[in-house]
Amino acid sequence: MLNTPLISTEKAQETAILVGLISQKQNAEKTKEYLDELAFLATTSGIKTVKVFVQRLQNPDQKTFVGKGKLEEIQTWMAINPVDTVIFDDELSPSQVRNLEKAFSEKKVLDRSLLILNIFAQRAKTDQAKRQVELAQYKYLLPRLTRMWTHLSKQKGGNANMRGPGEKELETDKRIVQDRIAFLKDKLEKIDKQAMTRRKERDRLVRVALVGYTNVGKSTLMIRLAKTDVFAENKLFATIDSTVRKVVIGQIPFLLTDTVGFIRKLPTTLVESFKSTLDEIREADILLHVVDISHPSFQEQIDIV
Repeated sequence: MLNTPLISTEKAQETAILVGLISQKQNAEKTKEYLDELAFLATTSGIKTVKVFVQRLQNPDQKTFVGKGKLEEIQTWMAINPVDTVIFDDELSPSQVRNLEKAFSEKKVLDRSLLILNIFAQRAKTDQAKRQVELAQYKYLLPRLTRMWTHLSKQKGGNANMRGPGEKELETDKRIVQDRIAFLKDKLEKIDKQAMTRRKERDRLVRVALVGYTNVGKSTLMIRLAKTDVFAENKLFATIDSTVRKVVIGQIPFLLTDTVGFIRKLPTTLVESFKSTLDEIREADILLHVVDISHPSFQEQIDIV
């Protein structure tokens, strides 16, 4: 019998470096906190952070976000230490993405917004959530179509479980993308009408919505109050779809809704992904704001929510 060597079929975990700025808008302490959160987002998306770069700059460079010297420093480090992805803590313009991909030899370049969208695409379970995330992806990617589309098509074999419009290689034409956006909007309008009907049917009971920053324990609290299984995990955006359970406390019945958590630096292009949560919040009778007061920036998290 021949001794055949075992060949591992497991793919190596995707790796990334993180890039942030100490600027007039955020000091060194805040920048570190934001980058720690960005690393947590990367982990949630299945990406391992191997290095963090920080630059002190009054404002982001319009061409490459970081200055020329810091860009060269990152390039030198990457030449010795190959990584799959470079993730920036702020939203990048289409021209910045193009320039950075060129500077990093066509490596994947993500910003915080696209990383969050990746996570939403992985986590969405209901038809409504999936279509909302897809719509947000298309809106985000449309102005970045030239480079970002091909960049996303490379991710099909990656470990970040990327799903959604980036995988559709044929849809590289702006007209097709705009048609898809129109289709999704129409589909979501019909889903919204159905959801509104369901919510009206629940009007007989008081409705309470749990709100809060991501990963503060909303789902865990719901499990305790509702005494039922709700997905809870120590990751950012563990819950994307709104979950409703009937709860009885002191012989008083009410409906309790778990909603997706909010996060800092959330651009308007991502608001569509929160629509089902925002609908539940707007139509609730009571909002129960869950806060993790052990977090050093809990007051800022309250302000963000």
